[in-house]
Amino acid sequence: MLNRRSGVFVTLKRDGQLRGCIGTIAPTQANIAEEIIQNAISAGTKDPRFYPVTEDELPYIEYSVDVLEEPEPVDSIEHLDAKKYGIIVKKGLRRGVLLPNLEGVDTPEEQLAIALSKAGIEPHENYKVERFKVIRHE
Repeated sequence: MLNRRSGVFVTLKRDGQLRGCIGTIAPTQANIAEEIIQNAISAGTKDPRFYPVTEDELPYIEYSVDVLEEPEPVDSIEHLDAKKYGIIVKKGLRRGVLLPNLEGVDTPEEQLAIALSKAGIEPHENYKVERFKVIRHE
């Protein structure tokens, strides 16, 4: 964790429900440990979908950390697997990321649709797809 750099996502849940998730697809810090610390703070305080986590909530928060492996281009949906690979969709400056093995996301088609929606990319547009594996720590 101190000798490598990588993108990292930190997910917070309370009572099984998403409470925050922030990540980086490429490293922004000096090492993975610092990437985790920065993204954990951001997941608890800066996820725009949620109000900041309070001190009283901390004992009830479950954390998971996904360390991303290097993304690779994909030219066909047949090379996706929603349980095994996360995906990144790109068109210009727009990007959408979806981690692998998420509850309720069972097929590559569902995964792709969600990532495109997050990026604001219409399915008929010309976009690029990359897949990546993660090492998940729960």
